[in-house]
Amino acid sequence: MELNEFLDKLNNGETIKGGSAEHQFMHKVSQDALRITAELNGAYHTPEEVRKLFSELIGKDVDESFGLFPPFYSDCGKNITIGKNVFINSGCRFQDQGGITIGDGALIGHNVVLATLNHDFSPNNRSTLHPAPIVIGKNVWIGSNATVVPGVTIGDGAIIAAGSVVTKDVPENAVAAGVPAKVVKYLEEEM
Repeated sequence: MELNEFLDKLNNGETIKGGSAEHQFMHKVSQDALRITAELNGAYHTPEEVRKLFSELIGKDVDESFGLFPPFYSDCGKNITIGKNVFINSGCRFQDQGGITIGDGALIGHNVVLATLNHDFSPNNRSTLHPAPIVIGKNVWIGSNATVVPGVTIGDGAIIAAGSVVTKDVPENAVAAGVPAKVVKYLEEEM
């Protein structure tokens, strides 16, 4: 199996049956991500070196405006798309097999978890995986220790309060907070 074929299956929302060829390929891709993140997290790197390692992890160049404070963890890496002027703070964990898209100007706080896979509910098929993408709009701010689950879209300009668990889409310019996160107010556009 080739990487693009594997990513196409994930991005089409195809179930990955436990023990299948796709499942085994996923484990192979994970080993590359573990190698790169170990290098990224194992010593000090200049911002340029961080961008180079992150670009290697995701398989495409990130803009020179991209910033990341390690440590950073991913068990795939190859299904992440990052816009310009994005900053990811330390301790974040991205499970990106289902696809993570982060829009321009987004700020991701300490220890944020973005998870794009669910295990099957049936105990007999628990190793089967169901991918669903996370889409984070432009100028979104996700506070520290927030978790975003598979299939969620966060609209442009939204804020996710620290410690929230986002289980449903968040509209543009909304502030969402809580477990599960709920919209608590809307931001007024500044003049």
